[in-house]
Amino acid sequence: DIIPQPLLDQYLSMTDPARAQTVDTEIAKHCAYSLPGVALTLGRQNWHCLKDTYETLASDVQWKVRRTLAFSIHELAVILGDQLTAADLVPIFNGFLKDLDEVRIGVLKHLYDFLKLLHADKRREYLYQLQEFVVTDNSRNWRFRYELAEQLILILELYNPNDVYDYLRHIALTLCSDKVSEVRWISFKLVVAILQKFYANSANALGLNFINELVVRFRHCSKWVGRQAFAFICQVGISFSVL
Repeated sequence: DIIPQPLLDQYLSMTDPARAQTVDTEIAKHCAYSLPGVALTLGRQNWHCLKDTYETLASDVQWKVRRTLAFSIHELAVILGDQLTAADLVPIFNGFLKDLDEVRIGVLKHLYDFLKLLHADKRREYLYQLQEFVVTDNSRNWRFRYELAEQLILILELYNPNDVYDYLRHIALTLCSDKVSEVRWISFKLVVAILQKFYANSANALGLNFINELVVRFRHCSKWVGRQAFAFICQVGISFSVL
């Protein structure tokens, strides 16, 4: 009753490989691009009409199709709600996390937006996988690591201080030693945001341990770039009234 059945059938047929070869090789990409809009129009109660098509597109051999879905999966999660997201989108999201960098950047750019929609227990499972974003297919792809640091600043609010200390702290320290200055600078902001997290939640012991680690790792570093990093961290910390 929402849209004419022939129109829906026509849309669903776009994922047919034979159709893509004979009509338009880009047709699957266009289908992937418009899928959130179709899902919004149909409503979550009619998601079953699109589920198979979505799964087909998510496994398409063309990385551009998968990339398109990766960039919009957080929007689809809002449309479907937490239950359908956990059941149908999380497995696809997990697949995108292990895909090519061109696809992974799609989920990374909206990582916070997706994780905040999950229940706390499901969200916590991703703490173990965030470290994998530090490694890329091409080490010169520094913008990937820059985006990771930006997302982690937002993601801090989703986890308790102990989880931040046990998992996210290590990633922040790694990024602070990156070869690219742009990555290091945004990582200094991440370090200060972590300190803010600790002291805002009265986790003073964790904050002190982290500061001591920064002193040992950077203040007493044998290389000037490490000592410079410590100075920059203090500069950012003072500007945010943390240190």
